[in-house]
Amino acid sequence: MGEHRFRILVAALRGLLTSEITHTLHPDPDHGTTGQRRARDVRAMLEGLGPFYVKVGQILSTRPDIVSDDMITELQKLHDQVAEQPFATLEAVLADEMGPLWRSHFTDIDTTRALGSASLAQVHAATLADGQPVVIKIQRPGIRPIVHADMALLRRAAKLFAKIATEFNAVIDVESMLERLFDAMSTELDFTLEAQNMERARAEVTTFKHLDIPEVLLATPRVMIQSRAPGCSIRDANPTTFTAGERTAIGRDLLAYMYQSYFTTGFFHADPHPGNIFVHPGEKAHLIDWGMVGRVDRGTRIALLLILVNIAMNDGKGLARAWIALGRATAGADVPTFDDDMQALVTRIADSTLEELNFGVTLTTLLIKATKRGIRTSPAVSVLGKSFGNIEGSIRYLAPELSLTDTFRDVLRDIMLDLLDDTLSEQQAARTTLEILTAGSAAIQSAHTILNNIVNGEIAINISQKSRLEIGTKRRRTYLFAAIAIYLWNKKQRTKGNR
Repeated sequence: MGEHRFRILVAALRGLLTSEITHTLHPDPDHGTTGQRRARDVRAMLEGLGPFYVKVGQILSTRPDIVSDDMITELQKLHDQVAEQPFATLEAVLADEMGPLWRSHFTDIDTTRALGSASLAQVHAATLADGQPVVIKIQRPGIRPIVHADMALLRRAAKLFAKIATEFNAVIDVESMLERLFDAMSTELDFTLEAQNMERARAEVTTFKHLDIPEVLLATPRVMIQSRAPGCSIRDANPTTFTAGERTAIGRDLLAYMYQSYFTTGFFHADPHPGNIFVHPGEKAHLIDWGMVGRVDRGTRIALLLILVNIAMNDGKGLARAWIALGRATAGADVPTFDDDMQALVTRIADSTLEELNFGVTLTTLLIKATKRGIRTSPAVSVLGKSFGNIEGSIRYLAPELSLTDTFRDVLRDIMLDLLDDTLSEQQAARTTLEILTAGSAAIQSAHTILNNIVNGEIAINISQKSRLEIGTKRRRTYLFAAIAIYLWNKKQRTKGNR
């Protein structure tokens, strides 16, 4: 059975990726009908392989640098076509997690239809014994071993494909992209971890007047009970029932919170599609379903921030440099042409509103151009790009007049202050001091080596070595100034505290 599934998976990967290689490297204007047929076959294979592959297909539907337009059109159907299981099949999970008397906790449960049916879990409306309206999230029976086995299978297939498609693998690191996806999905298999995500998010949104996160009332590994978000999906909401100010305020808070998540905390909702944002006139917007989250390290956050700053400043060459720094240029990269591509891109999107700009299309253009010019994209884009595209598309339903770049400019000051606070923290001060000490030890060793060379008559230093020495000196000087500034700042804070 495993070998049979493996053969199906390899066939699906070939269908997914071979079509894009053909489309990108050897354009064929007549490939449409064949491409559409192949796309339908691949979607059917992914659905047949199970819910985990449905999730993989959803991710790939946001990566036009990997799959063709026909494939994207077909894979996008996977977002809304997960079959609902009868409630009776979920009762065993409730009994295992909450005990045989689990029904006594509720006065009513809607067992006729699910509020939501995802690839790994199902959600039903209920009312607690005290009258509070809630939702119950129940993991599909037996899903964990299936997902873990599928992850192992997909890793094996990705390794095989990397050996077959070496040219493609040079610019698209499929294995690293999958690992990012696996990390983001890990909390979906344990609801106690998702509950921790929600508690953290609830603390972070307190500064946003128009945002909230449902409260977790009970969490076990496979069952979670949480407060019910008011209203309906932002996609189904009627914008005319909101005031213009309310619509804009909700949209700006959603964007500002996601910007803060991407660039300040590095912890973000990885799947903010319209079904996961509930709105209602006179109420706060609620971000639900925190099973899939992303995490970004500090260096990647700063690199991503620089990308958006260059977009906001209409600087195409700066955007190109920042994107290359986030990933890397391969041996055959055409960097000058990529610079021109990015300059053309930023002039089209500067000051655009959400109504005029589809960020998903913008990201599509950036990814395709980078791949064609031999720029290897960072694996972080797999999950983060999906998140950004989803939040932008979701807000468009309620406040299409919002400007992405204007909102970014508004929150940039707060983001920079947060980053500065982090830079001046005790941990960063300790790290900087250790780096200075390490650099100082290396400099002493280098000086000792050079003196020995002079004594032995080996005094030649080539240009590249000299450049490295100069760069190292500048870096150590920067570290020294930073350490001094941090020391003085901490001393000043301690002085204030003693007064």
